[in-house]
Amino acid sequence: MNPEPVNRELVNPELRLPLDRRIGKRSASVITKHLGLETVGELLDYFPRRYLTRGELTPIAKLPLDEEATLVARVISNSTRQMRARRGSLTDVVVTDDAGGNLAVPGTPGTLKISFFNGFRARSELQPGRRAMFSGKVSRYGGALSMTNPDFMLLDEDPDAAGSMDPEKLAAMPIPVYPATAKLTSWSIHKVITTLLDTIDLDRIEDPLPAAITDREGFADIGRCYQLIHSPETAIDWKHARDRFRYQEALVLQAALARRRVQLASEEATARRPAPEGLLAAFDRQLPFTLTAGQAAVGKTLSQELAQNSPMNRLLQGEVGSGKTIVALRAMLQVVDAGGQAALLAPTEVLAAQHYESIRRTLGPLARDGMFGGAGMLGQESGTASVQVTLLTGSMPAAARKQAMLDAASGNAGIVIGTHALLSDKTTFQDLGLIVVDEQHRFGVEQRDALRAKAQRPPHLLVMTATPIPRTVAMTVFGDLETSVLDELPAGRAPISTHLVGLAENPGWATRIWARSREEIDAGHQVYVVCPKIGTDDDGDFTPGEGEHGGDEPDPLAEDGPARELASVTAVVEGLRQEDALRGVRIEALHGRQDPVLKSETMASFVANQTQVLVSTTVIEVGVDVHNATLMVILDADRFGISQLHQLRGRVGRGGLPGTCLLVTSLEPGHPSRRRLDAVAATTDGFELSQEDLKLRREGDILGASQSGGRSTLKLLRVLEHGDVIERARSDAQQLVAEDPELRRHEPLAAAIDEYLNPEKEAFLERG
Repeated sequence: MNPEPVNRELVNPELRLPLDRRIGKRSASVITKHLGLETVGELLDYFPRRYLTRGELTPIAKLPLDEEATLVARVISNSTRQMRARRGSLTDVVVTDDAGGNLAVPGTPGTLKISFFNGFRARSELQPGRRAMFSGKVSRYGGALSMTNPDFMLLDEDPDAAGSMDPEKLAAMPIPVYPATAKLTSWSIHKVITTLLDTIDLDRIEDPLPAAITDREGFADIGRCYQLIHSPETAIDWKHARDRFRYQEALVLQAALARRRVQLASEEATARRPAPEGLLAAFDRQLPFTLTAGQAAVGKTLSQELAQNSPMNRLLQGEVGSGKTIVALRAMLQVVDAGGQAALLAPTEVLAAQHYESIRRTLGPLARDGMFGGAGMLGQESGTASVQVTLLTGSMPAAARKQAMLDAASGNAGIVIGTHALLSDKTTFQDLGLIVVDEQHRFGVEQRDALRAKAQRPPHLLVMTATPIPRTVAMTVFGDLETSVLDELPAGRAPISTHLVGLAENPGWATRIWARSREEIDAGHQVYVVCPKIGTDDDGDFTPGEGEHGGDEPDPLAEDGPARELASVTAVVEGLRQEDALRGVRIEALHGRQDPVLKSETMASFVANQTQVLVSTTVIEVGVDVHNATLMVILDADRFGISQLHQLRGRVGRGGLPGTCLLVTSLEPGHPSRRRLDAVAATTDGFELSQEDLKLRREGDILGASQSGGRSTLKLLRVLEHGDVIERARSDAQQLVAEDPELRRHEPLAAAIDEYLNPEKEAFLERG
């Protein structure tokens, strides 16, 4: 069935068919308007979502509610009546998937009611017994699934209409189902694509896959595979073509990544070599504890890479509390020893302030105001290595902010810790040598790149995360970032138990939560209460984004669910102050909209155990370190993502005391959003949770700025499902790029990279 593969690299360029030419005007008027596709290549690469057969009915119970869907069903009744409220007729067609139920009653399991207003064609053609494919939006009316005015196509038409094709062969042919819109049906898309296939010379399409790979894998030629995937005669046809295009997609991505790694390695960064008797050595001598084996190993790796002339580009993954910050601080000190500056980018002002205080406290006498550089610079005069640590945030008083910016620009500040203020055009550095991004899931790709642009030469980059978001997991699997892992917790970290509190099935638990909180308080401990929004009058369900002032946003992918009043900081504080179980307990609020002074005072009060219950938004998600806090209550926990939930519960159990996390939800059992809560309650393994996160949220736009989301840039490739394909493609790409870094001997592959990854998206690959 599969023709001999053709070596497209040897085909006369004049005979190649350019896929970047625009599609015909007639097709463009519909396809471009509704699907955004403009070129021949984009249209050919608009692959079917799935395949149906004429003899196979679609399970009606699995149809997605409130979404466009395509199904195959059998008509069991057709009736028409005149409408009373307005002129015209209403045709009701009941279809079945033959799954059982009372077929005489629409809405019973296995049946779907389809209504057509003035549906003259439906009345005549959709007769009982006929099979048809319907495309439209699935809704619920009167408790039963329904469709209104869908497009339809009969599937058991006269075989003569299909030409001379054998009826049995016609019945067995798969029906491609494309991602469609309300204005453009799947079969309309299929008709446009098949018309295109009939009008172009498929043998002239250049093949991105080298001949050696197509021969090894047993792939058909690319033109033939386009025919097989869009107009298959058997299931084997489209599966063979799918495998080929999936591998092609993996190779294009891997070749782009490999080419970027080679380019990155060729860039000249400033080597930041360790100083034997510098600031880092002095810091290590005064450490009151011994580094874990993992911390020491990762530290050695970072030290070696910082000493190279090519920029480090590393992801440091570590469980909450695994000691990532101390590893990053040691790397920053090595850069300062070498005369450079280090910038630590934090997502919230609370965390930036915590880092500032924690790092200065950890450095002790090594942190001094107005001092920059290690022993090699100021040590000759002072006799002691020292470094100035500066804080820069958006809400600082103007004078303090101006001084912090001056210290960064002049080089007086060796370590600059800040929020989005570091990204401001007005913020400059004398010699930025290392960028550390903490909790990178809170930043977009462009934000990290904006900080990189402030360095005179390509800076070293260290990205830290406790729970990799889907995009990072995907990029890690694809091999873009070098990865280090801290998989052991330092001594003194206690286990955290997590429980799902479902108020729908146990309303009485709403009171028990606060009685349980009082038990912790009476034992001398403290409690966090986290809410998804700040005030009761906030628009929408989510806490508004607070940018510089906190960025308190629950996961934007959390399902909305039914309309309900969500817990807000202001309402919860007011309610808890009236709660009998918490009489005499000091309860305070913390959120990103508060004045910075008030935030600092509130946090200091909680650290000193003067406040026993802190009601907060997600400003305490990362970095906040209060050893006496043992209970975390997350209200409306279904409004947060897996990464946030894992980070939040990491705020307890930090001082050797066992921690407890309560995930409170009012959603009914079985609701899709509760799956995230079940996952978080089942394990404290951040890496296992990142895999579950990827399953639930997909890879996101792994080539662009989007960090996650249901719509993936990938067409046929799935990170978790196709690891074997990715590994083979990675090996092939590395060999191809090693032998030919510019891919000059593989022009079709280089062209596919340029077409599939436009320059803007490809640039993101090195920034991830």
